[in-house]
Amino acid sequence: MLLISGAIISTNAQELGLRFGSFTGNGGVAVDAVFSTSEFSRIHADFSVGSGIGFDLLWDFVYRPVSEEAFNWYLGVGPFGYLPWDNAESLALGVVGEIGLLYAFQSIPFTLSADWRPYFTLIDNTDISYGGFGLNIRYVF
Repeated sequence: MLLISGAIISTNAQELGLRFGSFTGNGGVAVDAVFSTSEFSRIHADFSVGSGIGFDLLWDFVYRPVSEEAFNWYLGVGPFGYLPWDNAESLALGVVGEIGLLYAFQSIPFTLSADWRPYFTLIDNTDISYGGFGLNIRYVF
């Protein structure tokens, strides 16, 4: 945790916005944040509220085909958690991966990205889900 906190504090660029789509346990909209840790890596975090409270915390590796290009690919993995409001389900913990395409606007401080997040639930029920598509729009600080 100390390593993540230090990486967030010493970051170059931060982004904050919304993610629309499906999540690990939730659906709809999530607060989406990105903290750059280096030129080619970042921490990508989501906090969602819907049928419960959920979080995804991913370590992404960014591929920039050309350093001046606005399109970038990213690939990451990390933990997720989900706590439902009702007692019909119980706490779910697991591992989520993501692959996505990011477009950074050159004239305005916004990014737009689309990603796919398959996840593997380890605690409560062991399960694999492949349907985690989302669209992200973030403001760049």
